[in-house]
Amino acid sequence: MQITGNTILITGGGSGIGRGLAEAFHQRGNQVIISGRRQSALDEVIAANPGMVGYTVDMADKADVADFASRVVAAHPALNAVINNAGIMVDEDVIGGDYLNIAEDTVATNLLGPIRLIAALLPHFRRQPKAAVLTVSSGLAFVPKASTPTYSATKAAIHSYSQSLRYLLRNTEVEVIEIAPPYVQTFLQGAHQANDPNAMPLDAYLAETMELLARAVGGEILVERVKPLRFATETGNAQAVFDFINPR
Repeated sequence: MQITGNTILITGGGSGIGRGLAEAFHQRGNQVIISGRRQSALDEVIAANPGMVGYTVDMADKADVADFASRVVAAHPALNAVINNAGIMVDEDVIGGDYLNIAEDTVATNLLGPIRLIAALLPHFRRQPKAAVLTVSSGLAFVPKASTPTYSATKAAIHSYSQSLRYLLRNTEVEVIEIAPPYVQTFLQGAHQANDPNAMPLDAYLAETMELLARAVGGEILVERVKPLRFATETGNAQAVFDFINPR
């Protein structure tokens, strides 16, 4: 992927991996557009990175996603890349039974949101000399975390969707790249994750990911820490990895 000279939209750019990628692309001379639900979070990132632009959007709202895409394309006609990073990860009390709302919100945000945004942007991208659609899945797409079953399922679906999209766009100028992070020190599941020494430090994850993106021509972006999950089935370690993630 070309990592300079883009006009790139990053959803969920107000924190965590999304903010980190936004700042990394910004530092490399790209016009970076970030989006998220909270204006205050976007304002903080923009203040720290003059030249960035931010838009609020609810990725779970079909009409809002469509309107958002139209506004971004109209304001930024050079837009040629999107990183579908926005997502939620919430534990689900399956035994207690009070989890259906969480599951439905997770599907709407993590799966329908990216599909709707890609559908809205793809006609514009097809008119660009070069374009890239990037999806963010997870190591949990390949070996699930049982306490977050719907999150894991949406990431497995994003992996599958990315494979199909890459094939369908193989004869176009639109690259399809999947980023599959491991367990990273972010606030995705709160302060415990952000401070967990077992999680990969965010700075290290971003540095390795940007290096891999610079060499990528489609395909998957896999830092070394995620490979035991990504290839657990191929190596015959699926049950052992599952048991490690989900201690009995």
